[in-house]
Formats: sequence, C-alpha cells, structure tokens
Amino acid sequence: MTTEPTRYQTMPVELPLRTELEPTPVEGCPGCTELANVRDRARTGGDMTTVSDCNVYMKRHPEGHG
Repeated sequence: MTTEPTRYQTMPVELPLRTELEPTPVEGCPGCTELANVRDRARTGGDMTTVSDCNVYMKRHPEGHG
C-alpha cells in the first residue's frame, strides 16, 4: 500500500519555548565546577552542543545535585 504525498501546504508546527534555566554548580563540588567551566569555554567558542551536553551532565550529576 502506498500513500499519496501531501499536495497542499501545511501549517508549520509551533514548539513551546524552553523556559527552564541552566543548572547551576553546587558550591564546593569539583565535578560541578569543572562542568560549569567547560560550559563557559564552549559558549565563548560558540560550541552550543557542548554547552547543552554540560547542562545534561550537570542535571544528571552522580551525586544527585545540580
């Protein structure tokens, strides 16, 4: 069974804006501090993929904080 392609223009999908803030490092935690430093250097260099990765790692920090 084949389907016919859409032959009319569809409306764009509107996704919600992300309103959550970036995680902040926990004071005194060397892991959080390093992730925040890497994130800052990545942002300065325009590497938003690494910025996003650091945010995920900080949220999933093994200590359960972040």
